[in-house]
Amino acid sequence: MTIGRRALLTGGAAAGLGAAAAAGAALSRRSDGPVVPVAATTTGTGTDTGTRTIAFHGPRQAGVTDEPQAHGAFVAFTLAKDVDRAALGRMLRLLTDDASRLTRGEPALADTEADLAVLPAGLTVTFGFGPGLYRAAGLPSPVTDLPSFTIDRLQDRWSGGDLLLQICADDALTVTHAQRMMIKDARPFGSVRWVQRGFRRSPGVQAAEFTQRNVLGQLDGTANPKDAARDTAVWNADHSTQLVVRRIRAEIETWDLLSVGDKENSVGRRMTSGAPFTGVAEHDEPDFTAVDEGGLPVMPDFAHVTRAHVTDPQLKILRRPYNYDEAPDSSGRPDSGLVFASYQADTARQFLPIQRRLAEKDLLNEWTTPIGSAVFAVPPGCSEGGWIGEHLLS
Repeated sequence: MTIGRRALLTGGAAAGLGAAAAAGAALSRRSDGPVVPVAATTTGTGTDTGTRTIAFHGPRQAGVTDEPQAHGAFVAFTLAKDVDRAALGRMLRLLTDDASRLTRGEPALADTEADLAVLPAGLTVTFGFGPGLYRAAGLPSPVTDLPSFTIDRLQDRWSGGDLLLQICADDALTVTHAQRMMIKDARPFGSVRWVQRGFRRSPGVQAAEFTQRNVLGQLDGTANPKDAARDTAVWNADHSTQLVVRRIRAEIETWDLLSVGDKENSVGRRMTSGAPFTGVAEHDEPDFTAVDEGGLPVMPDFAHVTRAHVTDPQLKILRRPYNYDEAPDSSGRPDSGLVFASYQADTARQFLPIQRRLAEKDLLNEWTTPIGSAVFAVPPGCSEGGWIGEHLLS
């Protein structure tokens, strides 16, 4: 179905969009049970990284539990003061149409650089709604800003936001083009609050199942929930989730002065293998009851692994971080760190207890500084012909 851009902007396409809503639900029926959601479909392997696609439509949004792509842009917007519920619907219809086309490798409507859209490279666009969007819609917000922590040095230019677009792909030009198109179409409704660009290993550099390293050289994401436990920890019954974005500056100049042993003590894992002090392999479960010959805990109470540890699978969080590396200052001091993205079903129940323990006594705080913070509700996905947020705003 072809939908004109003018119709999307004015809301005239709403009826047509709704008529097609039942056409594309990504569901399958098991012979022994109820209808269950199917994971996002991925096509393309090996050398055709550029043509690989990840399905946009489905009960859950893509870009959450999919394998993280090499490049990411987190784009936050501040809504204009006159944006109301009806305007939100027009905006989200338009942006959903853009995202569905671009993730298929098709240009957005009125795309002036259509050739830049033909290689989606596993592009995903994930929508997040901040508290301000719910206020504009006249609805209660399921998320609130995080409380302040003593370790925070937050800057307004990296914090807050009414709407978030998480744009990820295995090609930086693909991300750039999608970001440009969606910012252009969001202009009538608000302004860009901040953009955080990040990167991970490129496809093929290492096997997808191996945990990647951050700019401090640490394996990052070892304790992520897997399989069924991941679904329970991340997704709510309505296929929504919540996202915390924290910009964490790495104090690399002082980190570089540490010995390998000191770096390992701050984390509680071996730098090379990622194994906890009580194990031999990265995914060995740490033994927090073990003591050394002097009777001291082998896993120190101040180590990052100890402070972040969660035993209940339902209380785990899914870490989906990206590294950032901006231009150094005039003296050559780096500006590097982490765009830390954490997905969980309930931020207050899962993320906050972990963050409070880390803020209290994590030795790694000596070499990391949170400078940005934002929280977003990630609504369910949509069927073909539908739009993100339709269930909320219709």
